[in-house]
Amino acid sequence: MEENKLVIQNEFAIEDIKRLMYTIRGKQVMLDSDVAMLYHYETKKLNQAVKRNMDRFPERFCFQLTEEELEIMWSQIVTTSKLEDNKYRSKKYLPYVFTEQGIAMLSGILKSEVAVQVSIKIMDAFVEMRKFISINKSLFEKLITIENKME
Repeated sequence: MEENKLVIQNEFAIEDIKRLMYTIRGKQVMLDSDVAMLYHYETKKLNQAVKRNMDRFPERFCFQLTEEELEIMWSQIVTTSKLEDNKYRSKKYLPYVFTEQGIAMLSGILKSEVAVQVSIKIMDAFVEMRKFISINKSLFEKLITIENKME
């Protein structure tokens, strides 16, 4: 049993998880499909579990993207292969996204060993992203200023 825990914990590196984070509405979030993949769940089943427990997921924990936000998010993705293969390219399926608090809440409702271990990794990745953003804030501000001048 201990060997399985080790495999689960090491299956996804924090760096891999950080690549699945996007900035929407000024918050670091993860797509429902990416979270489901990490948790070894189907996206549909993950979203059903959330809908059954909506009182645990206020908008600051989990929200559904608008069409415009989906386009903005896709512009953050470097590779287009994910965009071409993703069912969310259709406007019929607007994805849900989870903030750090939403991820913490998910581990409580999914109740599997994988969910608990993956949630810990995801939480660590959110913390690392916050540190990175904090450390590089002035650099980001300078880049935005330069970008605005170029436009």
